Amino acid sequence: MLTEPFQIARPIIDKIEKCNHQAFFVGGCVRDLLLERPIGDIDIATSAQPNLIQQIFEKVIPVGIKHGTVIVRHQHQSYEITTFRVDGDYTDQRHPDFVQFTNTIHEDLKRRDFTINALAMDKYGKTIDLFDGKADLEDKLIRTVGNGYERFAEDPLRIVRALRFSSQLGFDIHHQTLNDMKKVKEAIETLAMERIVNEFTKLFAGRYLANGISYLKATEVYKHLPIMVEYPYIIHSLPKSLTPLYSFGEVIALFHIVEPRASVENWITSWKCSNKMKNEANQLVYSFHYFKKHGLDQWLVYQLSSSYYNGFIRLIKTFQPDYSLMHEDLYQIDQNLTIQSKKDLEINGNEIVDLFPDAKRGPWIQRTLNIIEKEVVIGGLKNIKFELKEWIKWNPPEIN
Repeated sequence: MLTEPFQIARPIIDKIEKCNHQAFFVGGCVRDLLLERPIGDIDIATSAQPNLIQQIFEKVIPVGIKHGTVIVRHQHQSYEITTFRVDGDYTDQRHPDFVQFTNTIHEDLKRRDFTINALAMDKYGKTIDLFDGKADLEDKLIRTVGNGYERFAEDPLRIVRALRFSSQLGFDIHHQTLNDMKKVKEAIETLAMERIVNEFTKLFAGRYLANGISYLKATEVYKHLPIMVEYPYIIHSLPKSLTPLYSFGEVIALFHIVEPRASVENWITSWKCSNKMKNEANQLVYSFHYFKKHGLDQWLVYQLSSSYYNGFIRLIKTFQPDYSLMHEDLYQIDQNLTIQSKKDLEINGNEIVDLFPDAKRGPWIQRTLNIIEKEVVIGGLKNIKFELKEWIKWNPPEIN
């Protein structure tokens, strides 16, 4: 029986079929339904070509018409709809050089990566399984569709995807598929880093992360990845009590803590990550080391963005599995903070300068504000203007 996400999407298939074309739910959504996992994106494959899809639906986003793919907006959700196709060669190891549309779902399923993803299902819940994908789901096995060497040579990212699925699902990788991965692994070096980052983020968020890491070691894929190729032992130095991490910023923080010589800056540059991710990794690393030295206190919570609380907790759990730390612990401290930012201080730089009229402006002003800020946060000073001024008078800054 189809679950609610499929019931919501079913009118899309109905509408395509009314135009005398076939349409099926395909790929990961079918796999996850059979595994009784939460359903993510629902993809649809159809014999209808993109121009027809654009005609019969009001809201269509032409994201990849060249390759037969558009996005249809329905019930405030997006559905990727792709025309049945046969792929040409993958010269760029990402997209086929050309696609040939076909009228049969059978040809379309042959081009997919793994048997567990080469499943289709009609609107009544009947599955089409050409490559024993359901049996592989039962056996908890990741196996390529057809010749594994060819599948991985077409797009080497599939190697990392196999690792990711082993981490997410806890499945074994078929021995022949594993051998084919090892043969093609060097081609990973040709991939765009953002694609690898996307897969690695999902890999490290997997419920069966240890399983994925074991295959990462077994294939030695890490020897063809930035930073890891320079520190090949780093993957073997990860804590045994690895906790799934939900962002790549957390992953970078983890690896930097394990090997400090590989700086956060180098990770960000080599893996072509954003400044936002850099800020996240730096905050997590600073907070981790502060915690090791001082424990959990107001100053740690004050400096750590609340959006990174859970990531910080996951890192602590990874390196100190016996320490019980909850989101509520950080939230409670945050709620009781005297100030939330430096702007909340009852004194500013100009007022500090007024206390020392003969002094020239300089870095000493900011240093003084920083000291005041910390004292107020940790409770050493009350955030009252008179008391702050008195404290500064009795603890004059070093002016230079």
